[in-house]
Amino acid sequence: MKETKKGYVISVIGVILLGVGLYLTKSSIEPQGALFALPYVFIGIGCGIFGHGMGNIISNKVLNNSPEIKRQLEINVKDERNVAIANCAKAKAYDMMTFVFGALMISFAIMGVEMREVLLLVFAYLFVQGYAIYYRSKYDKVM
Repeated sequence: MKETKKGYVISVIGVILLGVGLYLTKSSIEPQGALFALPYVFIGIGCGIFGHGMGNIISNKVLNNSPEIKRQLEINVKDERNVAIANCAKAKAYDMMTFVFGALMISFAIMGVEMREVLLLVFAYLFVQGYAIYYRSKYDKVM
């Protein structure tokens, strides 16, 4: 039951954020700067949180009615083969992300997008690459 209560709390938080976002869109006459995007950020985050909470509630209700499916799901989540497949898929996605973001940065620079946006993308790209290098060296020492 604890997971169900957590799902309800998360759903209520999502609805509150959604409501705040909708209220801000209707009450602001002419928003400037960050206040222009803030209501829409609240709406997006609220919808995402609400969907996550409702998904947990629905899955808990379905799994409580069928213990065999619940047991099989737990086995699938903890299975080493499934974990290895998921890790391999993440590695392939990371490899593709490296080239896609590199091409995107170059195309943004060629298109003449503002320097701030290109630099934000470059810094995010370099952060991810630095993170990968750090863990690669850490795992090389351990394994």
